[in-house]
This record gives sequence, C-alpha cells and structure tokens, in this order.
Amino acid sequence: MNEKILVVDDERSINDLIRLDLEFEGYAVESAFDGQEALEKVDSFNPDLIILDVMLPKINGFDVCKKVNMEKSIPIILLTAKTDVIDRVLGLELGADDYLSKPFDNRELLARVKALLRRSQVVVKHETDVLKNGEISLTLNERKVLINNQEIHLTPKEYELLLLLISNLEQVFSRENLLEKVWGYDYFGDTRTVDMHIQRIRKKIADHSDQDYIQTVFGVGYKMRNF
Repeated sequence: MNEKILVVDDERSINDLIRLDLEFEGYAVESAFDGQEALEKVDSFNPDLIILDVMLPKINGFDVCKKVNMEKSIPIILLTAKTDVIDRVLGLELGADDYLSKPFDNRELLARVKALLRRSQVVVKHETDVLKNGEISLTLNERKVLINNQEIHLTPKEYELLLLLISNLEQVFSRENLLEKVWGYDYFGDTRTVDMHIQRIRKKIADHSDQDYIQTVFGVGYKMRNF
C-alpha cells in the first residue's frame, strides 16, 4: 500500500493517534499542526488524501480546503468539533469530500479513508477516452473536463459524479444511488452531501455555459440531459 495521507490537526494527541492508526494500516503518513504547515506539506508531500481539522492556527481548515481545491484534486475529509450543519455544508461547498464530527470513532474514520481512496482510484472503462455531451467533454486518462474548450477544475468527487452522469445520459439517479456509486457502500454521509456536490458542479458549468445540463427530478434525484 503506497497511498500517502496528510493529517492536519493542532491537537497533538489526536494527530498522533490518527497517524498511528493509519500507519498500522500501511499508509505513509505526514502530520501538520497548523494551516500554513499544511499547505507547505501539500506541496512537498503530495498526499493522496488529506484529513483536515477546521479549527487550526494561522490558517483555518476552511481556507486550507479552499486553496487546495483551487490548485489540486486531492480528496479531503474535514474534521470539526462543531455539530452545526452550517459548518458541514460550508466545508462541502469549499470542496471537502467528506466530513466527520469530533469526537469520532477511529474505525469510522479508517472506513471513510479507505472508501475515498478506493473510489478515487477506480478506472472506468469506456470504448473511447473522451466522453462528450453538448459543450462538455471529459478526457478520461487525464481526468480533464472542458466546457466550450475551457478547462474547469473539479474535485475528485465532483469529477466522479459528472463522469457517472455523462456516462448515463437521461438516466435518473436517486441521491442514495449516487452515494452508493460514487462514495461507496460503506460511506457514512447523508444525501445533503450529494446535493452540495451537484450544486458546485452546476455552478462551475454555469460559469462557461448557459445550458442546464444537470436537472433535478423532483422527489427522486438527478439526471444529465442529452444535448
């Protein structure tokens, strides 16, 4: 197992415990204890996944998450001591792929880590390397998304959602079905996660197109229109 994980938490006892558990599972782990150090280690360590606390010195976790997602496609699990749904929604809006409230069961954290890494490594087989629908094209081997020939940046989960929808035009997926297919059977989140990711994808598409590609099917879920 060669996956690299960056653990960012200013509480050393929590950071050390998470690190030990991950190393026991065979992951290569680096720790950071503030937001500035986290950004530096994202560049030097180039992790495959980040476990990121919200309440950090120097630069908070929300800002770290936002900056990482502007530059890289790295899955992020956000840790927060707060139970307010607004904080969880904000984290998802800024590009986090998952969230976990403190205190948490380390077995659940490990399950989420494995699910995210597994899904980010899935290779979808298609007859062609490029999928197109209207103004949107996905280059699969590069995980690149173009709209009107302009590249847009998607987080890993945003890309997987868009790939699933564009591979199944006009097929309606329930939120639960999308959780199962994109996050995996052992994902512990709720359907709000799907809604927030769809909302972000729609906004990024709308920045480059006037077409309404992803439609909400009332009482069911979502589908992508065939253009």
